[in-house]
Amino acid sequence: MIALFVLFLFPAVVSAHAENIQLAKKYTKYEQFILIDKSSNKLYFYEEGKLVKSFPVATGKKPSYTPEGLFTIHEKIKNRPYYKEKIKGGDPKNPLGDRWLGLEVTRNGKTSYAYGIHGNNNEKSIGKYVSAGCIRMHNKEVRWLYDQIKVNTPVLIRK
Repeated sequence: MIALFVLFLFPAVVSAHAENIQLAKKYTKYEQFILIDKSSNKLYFYEEGKLVKSFPVATGKKPSYTPEGLFTIHEKIKNRPYYKEKIKGGDPKNPLGDRWLGLEVTRNGKTSYAYGIHGNNNEKSIGKYVSAGCIRMHNKEVRWLYDQIKVNTPVLIRK
């Protein structure tokens, strides 16, 4: 009962707290920054240290599939082919959707360009742990992010 009363009187405070994930001070120096929280499957987009937008995402089937650490946006590609199954870019069957934000991921001294933030062909998968390691977004939302984001933007992935 008290909780309902507090929500009724202060709904903006409660909801703002739930959505306003503060960026660590060392990351606020960047013009743009992406934080991906695997524990909540949310992506947070910041400009000059201020939260601009947040989005639900899908991450790896197992916690180890989506790498954790500080990485960068390496490339931006529209209609990237899905090489694994030889599906052309722009094909509705392409599991990468029509936008790809490729990450440069270095782990254990080895660099990989196989991970990305991308759209999908299964909108119901968003919010779940289903990918082989990439970060999936709703197509409409990744298009918006694609238009905003710059190459070399840092991306922090954490639990």
